[in-house]
Amino acid sequence: MRSAAFAAALKLVRTILGFSVLALGVLMIVLPGPAVVVIPIGLAILASEYAWARRYLNKFKEGGEKLGSIFFRKKEQPPTPPRSE
Repeated sequence: MRSAAFAAALKLVRTILGFSVLALGVLMIVLPGPAVVVIPIGLAILASEYAWARRYLNKFKEGGEKLGSIFFRKKEQPPTPPRSE
């Protein structure tokens, strides 16, 4: 069983790491770098401790799914006429 001090220290480490990665991702919006990859990683780290981060991560995922469906939508094929034999 984990002690209360260990649990508090683990939460602190996750919080500091999550905000650091998130801040790096936000900086990458204006600096060169993969911000769209780093920001969700920071949110995922924070989501292990905070519900608000979980909500933002889910919104980010939903936005990614919408973009994916727009860009990678399969073109509808016209129906093929039946073969006559």
